[in-house]
Amino acid sequence: MTSQTDRTSGEVTGEKRRYHSPLRKRQAAETRERIIAAGTELVHSFPSWDWKNLTAKAVGERAGVSERTVHRHFASERALRDAVLQELVAQSGVDLGKLSLADFDDVVINMFRYMSSFAVAPDITVDPSQSRMDELRKQALVDAVAEATPAWSQREQAMLAGILDMLWQPATQDRLKLAWGLDTDQFSRVISWFTSLIQDAVASDNKP
Repeated sequence: MTSQTDRTSGEVTGEKRRYHSPLRKRQAAETRERIIAAGTELVHSFPSWDWKNLTAKAVGERAGVSERTVHRHFASERALRDAVLQELVAQSGVDLGKLSLADFDDVVINMFRYMSSFAVAPDITVDPSQSRMDELRKQALVDAVAEATPAWSQREQAMLAGILDMLWQPATQDRLKLAWGLDTDQFSRVISWFTSLIQDAVASDNKP
């Protein structure tokens, strides 16, 4: 036999008793949810998008549990960050499984509003030479838009100039090349296509 019964206590010895208590499962689920909630709170408070600060120790302290408890629910900090990121996406209201082109503008708008709730400060270039060039580029865009839309308000002109400014940012170009695999010809095609839509809108006085 693999176990014996203690006749005085009635307990089984020789093998470890396993518990499948609904209460334990519920408590474990609540602890996991508390850990994820603590992680999302930390991300909202970060001054920059540095996920290295989202550690099991930091999350555990925010959740009121030990670092060991965090690791019990998440085998690695990568798993912890993935779970927190999924929760952030859920909080934003974006449902990637139901994304459609027809409501893409609403998705982007809601995402912009949600991102405004984070403490992350805008990434502003501090190098004097780059800052000066950035100001020159912005002014050139404003002047070009103002010339094409003399009847628009300054705020409407700034909105159009701002969206056009995104197209020649290195970060945007890198994203299109690296994440989407666009080569130079493809990049040229899509930029020409997009700007032609903008020009058509301006020509028909279709304001933002």
